[in-house]
Amino acid sequence: MTVEPARSVPSLSVPAPRSTAEPPAVPAAPPGGRAAWLAWSIGVSVYVLAVIHRTSLGVAGLDAADRFGIGASALSTFSILQVLVYAAMQIPVGLLVDRYGPRKVLLLGVLLLSTGQLAFAFSSSFGPALASRAVLGCGDAMTFISVLRIAARWFPAAKNPFVAQLTGLVGMGGNLITTVVLAQALHSEGWTPTFTAIALLGVAVFALVALFLREVPAAGAHPVDRVVERPRIGRQVRACWREPGTRLGLWIHFTTQFPGNTFGLLWGMPYLIQAQGLSRAEAGGLLTLLVLANMTAGFVFGRILSRTARARMPIVLTVIGATALGWALALAWPGGHPPMWLLVAIVVVMGSNGPASLVGLDYARARNPVERLGTASGIVNMGGFIGTVITLLGVGVLLDALTPEGTAGYPADAFRWAFCWQYVPMVVGTLMILRLRRRVMDSKP
Repeated sequence: MTVEPARSVPSLSVPAPRSTAEPPAVPAAPPGGRAAWLAWSIGVSVYVLAVIHRTSLGVAGLDAADRFGIGASALSTFSILQVLVYAAMQIPVGLLVDRYGPRKVLLLGVLLLSTGQLAFAFSSSFGPALASRAVLGCGDAMTFISVLRIAARWFPAAKNPFVAQLTGLVGMGGNLITTVVLAQALHSEGWTPTFTAIALLGVAVFALVALFLREVPAAGAHPVDRVVERPRIGRQVRACWREPGTRLGLWIHFTTQFPGNTFGLLWGMPYLIQAQGLSRAEAGGLLTLLVLANMTAGFVFGRILSRTARARMPIVLTVIGATALGWALALAWPGGHPPMWLLVAIVVVMGSNGPASLVGLDYARARNPVERLGTASGIVNMGGFIGTVITLLGVGVLLDALTPEGTAGYPADAFRWAFCWQYVPMVVGTLMILRLRRRVMDSKP
């Protein structure tokens, strides 16, 4: 019997119904261009204002000591508390920026800055003045991270290192205003009118941000806005901290920023006038040079880092080494009075401290997803200000301990030994950088 082979039955394919829904939009890359620079310019105006407020005590330290009748330890408390509040607010501010956006945080920052400075202008005793500096530090903390977040939303990723350095560079313009304009105004107009005028600058800046700042190019135009679920605060912070790049960024910021901060915020003017015998004009000129060197280094580092990320660690280690060597020569100089050329060289080197500290933010930005950038930047930005607090306090305590009772001012030897305290945080920070550097190199970006 013959069995016929089975015939194949053709399969009936039913065409899939066409979807009427449009495919999901792919988030566009940040546009850059004029609109980006406009948004960044408005944001950075708040940062410039914050730097003016932050550094105002640097040229008014001796005036504050006379006004409130305080010594070195109490005087350093002003800057210590202000910087301590700044550092403590970094993680909360980063979380606020991640959740509510930089525009609202900047507006709140301007309000706090103006309120704190106005209270400081009318303070006549130590306690209220100290509280006003704490409020000012809280407002200051809300500016830099917010500007960086605006830049991350508006500019392509490759341009962010340059924009971050440019932010620091322009912010130093506020320091320049402090050393040139504020120092002169204090002696011509007096304490209360000068600090009141600074406080009232906040009205114009608040209006500028409220009316004209666009924190995103367009709805959904940037991957930053694709956050589906907001993680819990603890989980967000832990995720940032587990990333070795965040921790390396923190220690880079810690080690590179504090020498220039300590000198510019408080102890530079007393050191130059009382220990080195310079006039107020000469000391003010060196502080102005510090700002100009900072701006120049920021521009140079920004250009280098925008071309290659391999320059990050060489820049950091070079700046640390040059700062340590400069101060070693000055502090070991016979009689404690280094020549003017060496003072100028130290000031120029310290001008590179702030721009080098921003390299730490590059490590955090490269190793964290966009929805964690505010929190990661906050963690890193704590570093330099924690180092500043440690150094300000150590120098102030040692100056009081090493100055004989009844001595007018602080002698050169007291400053020499007090400034040796800088090497404690510098050594600790350098060791941590070298330890974490290998871990970051071994980890997957």
